[in-house]
Amino acid sequence: MAEQRGPSLSTKTTVRYALGSLGTGGFATLPGLVLVYYLTDTLGIAALAAGAVVTLAKVWDVVIDPVIGGLSDRALQTRGSRRAPMILGVIGLPFAFLATFSVPAGLPPAAAMAWVLIAFILAATFFSLFQVPYIALPAELTPSYSARTHLLTWRVVVLTAAILLFGGGGPEIRGLFSSPYLGYFVMALASALVIFIGIAAAITIVPKPNPEMTGSLPTGHRGVSRPVNPPLLDHYRNSWKALKGSQPFRALLATFVLQGLTTGLMLASAQFVARWILDDEGAVTLLFICLIGPALLVAPAWKSVAGRWGKERAFAIASVLFLAANLCSIPLAWAPGYWIVAPIVVAGAAYAGMQTLPLAMLPDVIAVDARTRTARAGVLGGVWTAGETAGMALGATVLTVVLALSGYVESSAGVTVVQPDSAVLGIALSFSAVPAALMILSLVTLGRYRLRKEDVEYA
Repeated sequence: MAEQRGPSLSTKTTVRYALGSLGTGGFATLPGLVLVYYLTDTLGIAALAAGAVVTLAKVWDVVIDPVIGGLSDRALQTRGSRRAPMILGVIGLPFAFLATFSVPAGLPPAAAMAWVLIAFILAATFFSLFQVPYIALPAELTPSYSARTHLLTWRVVVLTAAILLFGGGGPEIRGLFSSPYLGYFVMALASALVIFIGIAAAITIVPKPNPEMTGSLPTGHRGVSRPVNPPLLDHYRNSWKALKGSQPFRALLATFVLQGLTTGLMLASAQFVARWILDDEGAVTLLFICLIGPALLVAPAWKSVAGRWGKERAFAIASVLFLAANLCSIPLAWAPGYWIVAPIVVAGAAYAGMQTLPLAMLPDVIAVDARTRTARAGVLGGVWTAGETAGMALGATVLTVVLALSGYVESSAGVTVVQPDSAVLGIALSFSAVPAALMILSLVTLGRYRLRKEDVEYA
């Protein structure tokens, strides 16, 4: 069957959409990499309390994402554009991100914890205002199966570049200053500027509101006008209906959440691996380059694999490759050393596929869903963002639980401590064996994904 052909995507649209991942990648990467370490080893906050800060902020994110998704759909239906919530995100996210890493020196741990919690919750809110509509855009920009893969491939190329930039460059900027407080502040300031540039560029491709649509009342399938302001609980009911009503969406989301949990755990563990296993805090930059460098190079190759074998099969291949890298990393617990670079490079090549392919599959799921139901791309995008956020957040939470159970000793800036062997073992397993177990579960859920190219192209 011939592929559906819609209006082609211009280079300008592709580039500007992809640049949005400078912001989303930066916000997802840097806090995931250094925030727990900032809380435990600079602000002197206990590991479980540090985990609670990250988890509470992300739980809030999960709570508001379905609401933002519903409001985004409503804005599209009544005004012809998702632009308004995205503008709020563009304005607020850089300031809230900077505030998260701007705790004044000498503030007591309890007050410092409250400061970071409030700032990070605000940052998560502004991030969702941008991210949820941003995820919904590809299904609206083109109806073409292959064009979406092309668009999302370049988004992931920029995303991986952003992860490399923030994950590698952030700790390097921090290390330029003798004061950890000043180092984190300058790191956050530079990062906030790059985040703003990326998300401000992406918003330029979003249609402006159509004055002729303002105040209109869209009609459902049965001809009943919807209320102008749906009750808050309706957003959650609609999200549940969307999740319940699409089996491909459930399978894809479950897989992505489990893999987000995997990468979130490894991301949060990397700084601890560098400090307590490789005995070099700066080695986190090397770990990041080894992980993201290959991903940046091979991301377009996964597009070719998907074209030959299908997106879902290519996704499975990438996941198995990542699992193999996790299994090869397990000896790190008993034989620490820079040999770990080799499996990390393999994981990096697989990681590109694990990002490109599900993000390219999501617009297909949304498009198929829209054929039989009222358009709800924003609702599905909100549920997706909530799941992605939960996965990444729980990764940091799992790490803090392991640290607490294994006897990890927190410290304030300038204070030297010695970690027990049990804590070092816990760090190593958090970077290898636990992620491997999560990847096995993700392969089970991916096996339940039933949507194929012919299903997407069928009109």
